[in-house]
Amino acid sequence: MSSKIYTAAILGLNAELVEVEADTGGGDFGMVAIVGLPDAAVSESKERIRSAIKNSGFQFPRVKTTVNLAPADIKKQGPGYDLPIAISVLMAVGRVKQSEYLENSLFVGELALSGEVRPVNGVLSIAILAREKGYKNIFIPSKNKKEATLISGINIYPVNNLLEIVDHLNNKQTIKNEVAEKIVFKKQDLEYDMSHVKGQAFAKRALEIAAAGAHNMLMSGPPGSGKTLLARTMPSILPNMTESEAMEVTKIYSVSGKLNDKNNLMLNRPFRAPHHTSSGVSLVGGGVWPKPGEISLAHRGVLFLDEFGEFSRSVLENLRQPLEDGMVNVSRASGNVSFPSKFILIAATNPCPCGYSGDPEKECICSSSQVINYNKKVSGPILDRVDLHVEVPRISYEKLASERKEESSEEIQKRVQAARNIQIRRFAKSKYVSNSEMNSKAVENFCVLNNESKKLLKKASESLHFSARSYFRIIKIARTIADLEASVNISLEHLSEALQYRAKSV
Repeated sequence: MSSKIYTAAILGLNAELVEVEADTGGGDFGMVAIVGLPDAAVSESKERIRSAIKNSGFQFPRVKTTVNLAPADIKKQGPGYDLPIAISVLMAVGRVKQSEYLENSLFVGELALSGEVRPVNGVLSIAILAREKGYKNIFIPSKNKKEATLISGINIYPVNNLLEIVDHLNNKQTIKNEVAEKIVFKKQDLEYDMSHVKGQAFAKRALEIAAAGAHNMLMSGPPGSGKTLLARTMPSILPNMTESEAMEVTKIYSVSGKLNDKNNLMLNRPFRAPHHTSSGVSLVGGGVWPKPGEISLAHRGVLFLDEFGEFSRSVLENLRQPLEDGMVNVSRASGNVSFPSKFILIAATNPCPCGYSGDPEKECICSSSQVINYNKKVSGPILDRVDLHVEVPRISYEKLASERKEESSEEIQKRVQAARNIQIRRFAKSKYVSNSEMNSKAVENFCVLNNESKKLLKKASESLHFSARSYFRIIKIARTIADLEASVNISLEHLSEALQYRAKSV
């Protein structure tokens, strides 16, 4: 007797429908064969399933059992197939009744040897697939229920153990289905606040512009000038996430296994700060089975690269495409996947190996060749993709000891939010969310310059040798500065300020 139920495979950030078929008869006593391109974790599931079925009070088939995962050209990975395979085997031996109800259901979950159902990654993507394909029910591990309840329009059944779901399918007892929860955006308290930073008004202003328009920023200055603290205050001034952005980010964290039953929705914009020894794969994503890297985990948030000049040049070069396209494509023998990577890059670096080149109070001990080689670690194309270049000088004793109250993140965030709201209205009928995402055509449509501004930009472009990319990025920064002032038009003052933040050597 054969059986068939449905589950899903995670490919990148999306889920694909998988049929789980089981058939018994012939072959060696109690043998189990799993076919359909399974990986090691799926192949090993036969041992977990055998013990889980036995410890749930059922007898495992005493004949050969063949399990097919279709379509066979999609590689199957992970332990999430345990539950659907176990249900399919029990159906094949008549322990679970076949019904139309099963044809409208998706199953996913890992089994412990005791029969307990353990949580798996990617449940949010699977729930989205179930709704898109018209399935009415989805059976998931109970610890994944909060994640699944973000999706409305389907019945969500949290399962604790194998016996519980078998009794439910045989109408002996009912598992209470969960309903979708309303998303409530409540920003969590953050450790760092702009009021903690003494002085550095110029850098704070640049961070405000970066937050408002989602622009990239590079800070350079001597050790202890406050670069890292400034970067870590960035999340406190970022605009609130929209519902669609929250779902995008949560989906990435679900597939990466970074959600739990307490943290089922990403309400705060992510802040990722990988160490400078990180590899290219950890930063961009990949592996035998491609997974999101740090740049995708920072999607719609901040990627902070401290000690920017200490990162391997080859690692930094991996940022070129994501910074330009907001997407990273990973090609492996197992398949091609794309991960979103629309993040704000905040980088901090010292001007030289010792850190004191150009410092008025402490002499630099580096040779000219050391300074040149240190700055060469970051290539021109990468620097050209950074919108705001800011020098963060040493803080004087007077400013450190001052009792003057600095402006709080809450006050700055209100201005940033107002500017971002203007952009949301501006781009309501387009694919853009923030000013930084505009292409050259959109810049021409949304960023009209007056004659005075055009003359200034022409003069600056000729004297500073701007690339085409730099030219459009300056206009986008000016557009963001105008939005912060709620100005419909870009004025000469807005463009003048934007030009201050451009690296003179790029």
